[in-house]
Amino acid sequence: MVDSGQAFQAAGQGEPVAKETTTTSFAADVITASARLPVLVDFWSAASLPSRQLSAALEKVVQAADGKVKLVRMDIDQHPQIASRLGVRSAPAVFAFQRGQPVDGFMGALPESQIKGFVERLVGPLDDGTEEALAEAEAALAGGDVASAAAIFSAILEQDPEHLAALAGLVRVLVVASDLEGARDVAAQIPTFGDKDAGIIAARAALDLAEQASAVGDDADLRRRVEADPDDHQARFDLALALNAKGLRDEAADALLAIIKRDRTWNDDGARKQLLQFFDAWSLMDPATLSARRKLSTLLFS
Repeated sequence: MVDSGQAFQAAGQGEPVAKETTTTSFAADVITASARLPVLVDFWSAASLPSRQLSAALEKVVQAADGKVKLVRMDIDQHPQIASRLGVRSAPAVFAFQRGQPVDGFMGALPESQIKGFVERLVGPLDDGTEEALAEAEAALAGGDVASAAAIFSAILEQDPEHLAALAGLVRVLVVASDLEGARDVAAQIPTFGDKDAGIIAARAALDLAEQASAVGDDADLRRRVEADPDDHQARFDLALALNAKGLRDEAADALLAIIKRDRTWNDDGARKQLLQFFDAWSLMDPATLSARRKLSTLLFS
């Protein structure tokens, strides 16, 4: 880590990735410069480990932007005035300036993937190949090529260990491969800021469902139990889990809907709650989700 007052150097290059600014030079380095292109101001502190980590990630994303955005760093310990005017009380904090005005920003350290999204809101897509790689991995997984999908997701995570889409994808790959222990290990690496991410929610739901399904037994036996006693709701519930594990989503949903129709209160509304977890795992726009949602609405509101 360079000392305060020294500009970070691009790997293998003589030009600095980020320019150090002061209270005196801020107008020229940021206000005037932002008339030509967006300027990111990294308000940092040498005493803050998250600041140093964020600065490194910012540099990487700015390098990928290939001149579309400028990065300026300001040490808030040595130059607190401008940070204070912007409401920055602690480092790290980042503000984006355009045409002399702050237009966006965030407080605290973010992973590289979210920094990339922040910059893309300013300058458009950064073509680093990640989106294409993710699409390739998803296509491989959909086509049953689990090994290729795992290799691509893993390669992305080598570059950005907190990339939410790659983490979610690798969890789903391991679930499909029946490596539930491996899936749990990857899920444990998901940072807390990803808790509300739709892909992460889906991956965790898929893992949870796979773990439940592993404990319910053979679906043929469960079918026989349901045929022998249509009011054996536990057997029908377990059958839904087993069917889902086999990819028979419509049948799995119908099994839970049958329980709801027969006894909504069974197991503290357990069938409906389980159906909602199916929806989390399948995604909102999956045909099975859309079909089951319509059926559920009919049952609940007709």
